[in-house]
Amino acid sequence: MYDEVFKALADASRRDLLDRLHARNGQTLNELCDGLAMTRQAVTKHLAILEAANLVATVRHGREKLHYLNPVPIHQIGERWIRKFERGRLAALGNLKRKLEERDE
Repeated sequence: MYDEVFKALADASRRDLLDRLHARNGQTLNELCDGLAMTRQAVTKHLAILEAANLVATVRHGREKLHYLNPVPIHQIGERWIRKFERGRLAALGNLKRKLEERDE
């Protein structure tokens, strides 16, 4: 399971598709393709990899196929790996990073 999720997340285009679904869930293929510098076939291929990793679920609504983000596999990976470390220290480092980045802007 984890290998498929890591493989799916390794590609920036697939992460972009997940970000688009996070911003607005339940999009059609045409809506996901809109504004991307990718062919429809490329988007379809990326979506198939995301579906195989269980990161995207689809539902047929009439003639349309709607795509929905499934965040559960990402959450499971985060829980498995973050649990091995001290959450307090990671949270402190994350806050420090955000503050430094805000200061630099």
